[in-house]
Amino acid sequence: MLDLTQLRSFVVVEQMGSFTLAAERLGLGQSTVSQHIQRLESAVGRRLLARDTHKVLLTTDGEALLSHARAMLAIEAQVQSQFRGQKLRGNLRLGVSEDFVTSQLPAVLEDFVRSHPSVDLELTVALSGTLYEMQDNGEIDLVLAKRRLGDARGRLVYREPLVWLARDPEQVLSGGPLSLIAFPPPSVTRSIALEALGRSQVAWRIVCTCGSLSGLTAAARAGMGVLVQPRSMAPSGLKEIGKGQLPVLEDVEFVLVPRKGADQALVSALSDDILGKVRSLRANA
Repeated sequence: MLDLTQLRSFVVVEQMGSFTLAAERLGLGQSTVSQHIQRLESAVGRRLLARDTHKVLLTTDGEALLSHARAMLAIEAQVQSQFRGQKLRGNLRLGVSEDFVTSQLPAVLEDFVRSHPSVDLELTVALSGTLYEMQDNGEIDLVLAKRRLGDARGRLVYREPLVWLARDPEQVLSGGPLSLIAFPPPSVTRSIALEALGRSQVAWRIVCTCGSLSGLTAAARAGMGVLVQPRSMAPSGLKEIGKGQLPVLEDVEFVLVPRKGADQALVSALSDDILGKVRSLRANA
């Protein structure tokens, strides 16, 4: 019989990529978490985790166990929810900006879904400007999106620089108007990029517009032009264009914006989980 406490430590170590960060998240000592992993490895008779110079990684056997561990912990949460009358229940409409979804959303939501199995999430993925418009119309309860510097709305999650990206920087900068790959309006990154180019009097033309980051990434990887993204969300296969070659872009801030009148218990619970998880991920990056 596998021990749920040991499985929980195993899952959190995998999430955080670090025994130290996992111990902090669990409220345990690092030695205790290490003991949990050692006992779990003894119970299954396999090595589950391996360390490299930067973080803790799953072995092949660890990867095989992970989905089962998550399922067992999810069942435990469901049982506890059924027999505890004070668990959160209801529906929460969450809006998340397009670029955040592909990079960090799965890790952000995993703990919340397991801790609050009676909460139904209705997820909307769109551009930040679109999400704010939908929230103003009463269609979204909580928005996780970008804002420009100086915008006071929402609760700050973190601030990050925007960067210019291309498959082959030398080729896209070789002459003529700068070829841009961009989200359609209302896009925060698009507005910042065009304003920076305008201030520096750099000629440009938009060669590809798409509301999906996967579509923009495909165009950039095909060598069509330059893409602007937060640095930590830069897609693989693209290179950051060096300083001095294009205008400096202002930073963006990722924020949580609740809707007035939304269920405050649900909004607060998810907001706290998002803040804790994102900041842990960034500390471990």
